[in-house]
Amino acid sequence: MRIVADFHIHSRYSRATSSQLDLELLARWAKYKGITLLGTGDCTHPLWLAELKQKLKAGPGGLYQYQGVLFLLTAEVNANFVSGGKGRRIHNLLLLPSIEVAERLNQRLARYGDLASDGRPTLNLSAQELVKLALEVSPEILIVPAHAWTPHFSIFGANSGFDTVEECFGPQAKEIHCLETGLSSDPAMNWRLSQLDRYTLISNSDSHSASRIGREANVFEGQPGYGEILSILKGKDPKRFLYTIEFFPEEGKYHFDGHRLCKARVSPEESAKNQNRCPVCGKKVTIGVMHRVESLANRPIGYEPPPPHRIPFKNLVPLDQIIADVRSVGVGSKAVEQEYLEWVQRVGSEFEILVDLSEEALRKQLPPKVAEGILRVRRGEIRILPGYDGEYGEVNIFGQEEPQMGEKQLTLFE
Repeated sequence: MRIVADFHIHSRYSRATSSQLDLELLARWAKYKGITLLGTGDCTHPLWLAELKQKLKAGPGGLYQYQGVLFLLTAEVNANFVSGGKGRRIHNLLLLPSIEVAERLNQRLARYGDLASDGRPTLNLSAQELVKLALEVSPEILIVPAHAWTPHFSIFGANSGFDTVEECFGPQAKEIHCLETGLSSDPAMNWRLSQLDRYTLISNSDSHSASRIGREANVFEGQPGYGEILSILKGKDPKRFLYTIEFFPEEGKYHFDGHRLCKARVSPEESAKNQNRCPVCGKKVTIGVMHRVESLANRPIGYEPPPPHRIPFKNLVPLDQIIADVRSVGVGSKAVEQEYLEWVQRVGSEFEILVDLSEEALRKQLPPKVAEGILRVRRGEIRILPGYDGEYGEVNIFGQEEPQMGEKQLTLFE
């Protein structure tokens, strides 16, 4: 059975999220997207956990289900601590085997922070203390460094991160089996670091609204169950972990260096020439993911691990963005939403449309330009102005203009 899983999402109890983000809406959009298994997000928040406990029903293999969608208990927490004389703020994704385990974990975590203040709570304990505590509650809890390269709140982030997993987690590093690559990097970028070879690279949406779930995801072959998922994630077996679904990393909010206030988008090469200062105002730029990967990489651009140890990936552009590009309107417009819903209800889920349908089927069942847009994305025939300092990159599929500086594919694996 094919399982499409997005483990990292949020509820309405997290800051800067949609106030309508509840189970009903998540289940509906999971069906539109073609997501088989969805993380609950925010299970450390007492009100959200109470809602989950009330509405979720027992599912196969220790999972839960709601309105035909499978759910797995997940949360994101911020470990806030000092290490090496520097303040560290490291986000970690937690996968939990049951509501009962979540309740026991919350009792322990409540000693280190106010769990009701945010669906993504800040805890005053170190990353290694978090791992030790979680595994004392249950050895089946999986701890995954979240959006590993984001400048803020990540294990390798330029602002408060580390250079190795061991520096961050100390003696508990042996308990880390996976890394979440985040929207601004993809597996090819991470393959350039030999220190990451032993880790399974996973991708999730980190969505703050229902329509954005599944923009990154994981595709497995197996039977649904918590133990099965844990085995796949720890085992890094390409026969069971088929591939990840990725943004084009240039589209992520922190791919390039930059300074948002000055609208300065800066490549790592330019940034290095200018001592990491904004070319407009002279202040320090936010160091992006591409720059940070380059600084830690010990392999050349384009390196690929040998097949038994490599999980493939597919770079996609969400269907609503393709429709918006075709129609030359904003992705959040009502017209785009109406057309999106028409196609996913008539033709198939978003993943089926973007990944599975043949060229013949696409051209037969979708408007010609939408079908052509999907095919161009599959071939990588798009232009992207890279994202920087919290601004998403700008995807251009059909524009006729000549590329400007930085508009072509400026990835680390080119």
